[in-house]
Amino acid sequence: MKINQAFEILSGASNSHDARIIIENTKKITKLKIWFMARALRRGVPVAKIIHQKWFYGLKFYTNRNTLDPRPDTETLVAAVIADCGPDIQPTILDLGTGTGCIIAALVKNINGATGIAADISLPALRVAYKNIKELGISDKIQIVRKNFNKPNAFNIQFDIIVSNPPYIAYKDPRVDAGAKHDPRRALYAKNNGLAAYESIAKNAKNWLKENGKIYLEIGQDQDFDVQEIFIKRGWVFDRTEKDLSGKERVLVFSK
Repeated sequence: MKINQAFEILSGASNSHDARIIIENTKKITKLKIWFMARALRRGVPVAKIIHQKWFYGLKFYTNRNTLDPRPDTETLVAAVIADCGPDIQPTILDLGTGTGCIIAALVKNINGATGIAADISLPALRVAYKNIKELGISDKIQIVRKNFNKPNAFNIQFDIIVSNPPYIAYKDPRVDAGAKHDPRRALYAKNNGLAAYESIAKNAKNWLKENGKIYLEIGQDQDFDVQEIFIKRGWVFDRTEKDLSGKERVLVFSK
């Protein structure tokens, strides 16, 4: 199939921007493959899920149906951590619910001497994280483990920094975009109006953080006060809020 024919089919299924990205990232263009991709576009499958890649903080990550696609909003969390780490700081980092591994990988690539652990309960997600960390050449700096944040003894060491983009969407929340319907539900939704994961982290994460350490959490829309309340009740000290590029409260920072 000729490229202009493929472009026309894909543009008709979505738009010219998506069509161009798919063609640029497809090695072998065949009629069957293009029709399959066009069908996926009509079903609302995100381009990242079709080409199995997404750029995040200047790095390319593999993604599939078992992981959340890295999103620009989450770069706010990465930027907040980097801003707090001076040139002489070589932190140990724990990434809770690592998914593709994009957060901890971006931090290790951008913070001199940083090392850490990428943790997730999902084995398929951990396989994706392993692939990405290996491709980025940082396997010697990041250990991948199957753990969750519901057990206080999940980790037997303490870290300088804990980061997490936990599931925070309430079930049946009408604001979920179409693309998120193709992400794993476990990584998106949480009980108690989307706050259950924060409650578990607030309860257990003090065991995993050093005395002068900080925890950085991505939050959903209008969750800033609720999450602050959860952590303060557990004895955490609120540090600050970080806004994303659209001006929404996106990251909360607490210290022990």
